[in-house]
This record gives sequence, structure tokens and C-alpha cells, in this order.
Amino acid sequence: MNTPARLVVVLGPTASGKSVLGIRLAQELGGEIVVCDSTQVYRRFDIGTAKVPAAERHAIPHHLVDLIEPDEVFTAGDYRRRALIVLEEICRRGKTPILTAGTGLYLRALLEGLADAPTRSEDLRERLRQIVTARGPAHLHQVLARLDRATAKRIAPGDTQKVIRALEMRLLTGRAVGEIHASGRSGLEGFEVRKIGLLPPRRALYDRTDRRVTAMLASGWIEEVRELVQQVPADVKPFDFIGYTQLRAHLQGRLRIEDATRQIQQATRRFAKRQITWFRRESNVQWLAGFGDDPEISAATLECLQRNPA
Repeated sequence: MNTPARLVVVLGPTASGKSVLGIRLAQELGGEIVVCDSTQVYRRFDIGTAKVPAAERHAIPHHLVDLIEPDEVFTAGDYRRRALIVLEEICRRGKTPILTAGTGLYLRALLEGLADAPTRSEDLRERLRQIVTARGPAHLHQVLARLDRATAKRIAPGDTQKVIRALEMRLLTGRAVGEIHASGRSGLEGFEVRKIGLLPPRRALYDRTDRRVTAMLASGWIEEVRELVQQVPADVKPFDFIGYTQLRAHLQGRLRIEDATRQIQQATRRFAKRQITWFRRESNVQWLAGFGDDPEISAATLECLQRNPA
């Protein structure tokens, strides 16, 4: 029987220092970074998605970044398929994959597998969008509630994208979304997974997210958005990411930069809170109460991995 390969997962909220800790572990363990982030797969949206600049990667390979153009569709299933290939290649080179995870859904897709959900139907989606245009998002949410009450309770009436996907799944399969998700999963095989979770004190985390937004603006974020507005269609998904929405509004004269900054900081804090809520549901996580760029946290992580090797 083959010995399982080791997969180290560093998870945590935005600005918790996952990237720095991941690079440190890769240096110590002979590893390569596998990024698990739904925003960093898009090319050209760089500063606001907190991609690690090449100069700061310390020659450590970073995978699953800059995969697609802004107008392309990318799903958790796409991420899983690409990640499985990358993990196999890293192990074939005799390296240890270090996965830095900020997107809980992508992490779950990789480790636990995905349900046998139906593929997208653009015809059906367009009909549902027309209903939203004619009668509003609340009406479409009411339709979902009649067909799949349990799923409707988990989705906000204004989250039209998720409502449409839930109705699409229900109408194409005749089954409730929960029933679909409970079936057909196949988890990751051949790896001994070690999860390290970063959980800094909440106030310190929020202070750092605020400072990071300011630093991103100082490093040219507005200029990046100005170029993107000229080069990329206005309706692409990445323009809905935190910060890009507000900065585009600022460039259009609809929002003062001071107000845009405050809105970005507030949205980032809320996002961090949602990430923490999601990751706290992950099983078998070794939680560390600090930031990944703290030498003490780095040392504690290495000690934990060496004390309980895969």
C-alpha cells in the first residue's frame, strides 16, 4: 500500500497572513504553493485580490493563480479538476503541496468532492433573468420557496445569482438542492491532510484589514481599476469583488475616495467575519491565535507538523 502524500492546508480569513505562512512552510518543507482563492483565478485583477507579487514569492512556485480571463466562467468544480492535476504534478516532483485557502467552497470541493449537480443551462437562466427583470428578485425567491423551501431559507432574496442556480438545479433534476448535494460526493484520496487555521484576535484582524486597504490604494489600486475599466467589459464578475465596485464608482464620479475607502474597509471586515464562520465548521483544524507572518506562529506551525507528521 502506498504511503499517502502530505498536503498542508493553511486556512483563515483575509489579512490573517496565510500567504506569508504558506511561503515560510514551503521553504522549510520543500514545498510549492497551491492557491485556493476564487478571486485570484482571474487575470489582471491583482491588487484588490491580494495576489502575492512575484518579487515576494521567494522563488516558490504559486499555482492556480491567473487562470482565466475576466469574462470567463469558473466554478468550484473547475477548481477541483485543476487542483487535482496540480497536486499530482507537485508530488511527482517530490515536493509538498502547501494550500493557502481563503475560499471555503473551493476547499470543500477539493477535499470532500462535489455533488452530481447538473451543468448550466443558459436558456433556462435567461428565462429566469427575464422573470427577475419583469417581476423583481423577490418574486423569483418566492418561486424557489414553493419548490424548495429549505434551500430558499438559506439564500437571501436579493442574491439573484444563487436563487437562479438553485432553481436551475431544481428544475433540471426534479430534486431539492439539499438532496443533490448529499449525493455523489467523492473525497480527496491519496493524501494525508493537515489543516492549520489562523485565527487572530478579532480587533487586531479588523485593524489589519483597514490598514491593508489603505496600503493597496497607495500601491496603485485606483490606477489598476482605471485601466481595467478601459479594457474589460463592465459586466464581468470580478468587477463585483470587494473594492472594485467601489473604486469604479469613484472613477465614475459617484463616490468620493474617502467614502469608497470606508466602504471597502467595512465590506472587507464583514467578509473576514463570514470566512471565520465558514472555516470554523471545518473539521480537524489546528487553530493558532495569531497572524501567519508572526515568527512565533510560524514556529508553532512547524512544531505542530513535525510533532504529528503525516
